[in-house]
Amino acid sequence: MKYKAILGESEVKRILDTTQQEALENGWAVTIAITDDGGHLLGLLRMDGAAPMSSHVAEEKARSAALGRKETHVFEEMINTGRHAFLSAPLKGLMTGGAPILVDDKVIGAIGVSGVTPEQDAQVANAAHGAIL
Repeated sequence: MKYKAILGESEVKRILDTTQQEALENGWAVTIAITDDGGHLLGLLRMDGAAPMSSHVAEEKARSAALGRKETHVFEEMINTGRHAFLSAPLKGLMTGGAPILVDDKVIGAIGVSGVTPEQDAQVANAAHGAIL
């Protein structure tokens, strides 16, 4: 039988707190979504001032990162450099700002951030890296 690490409630809260702090320190109003390794929503925080649409976008970025096992900027770059057929993939969040959450090089979940520039979304998402260790 195989065993795997999972994101529990305390880890999800810690990731949300850590990434929210990164956004607050920079004055950014974003939505942060956390999913499990199958792309199912575990936590969502829409900060004051974040656009309502950012809730949907952040969740889809997290789902795409979880299922694709890659940071979502990889998918955006593929499309922008001519791999337009990738638009037919069954994913919606193919934009910068999503990242898988890894433990022992295994994807246990993902984070998606939406609300500011792509680079800023990615900066907030990447603040999660040390939150669960």
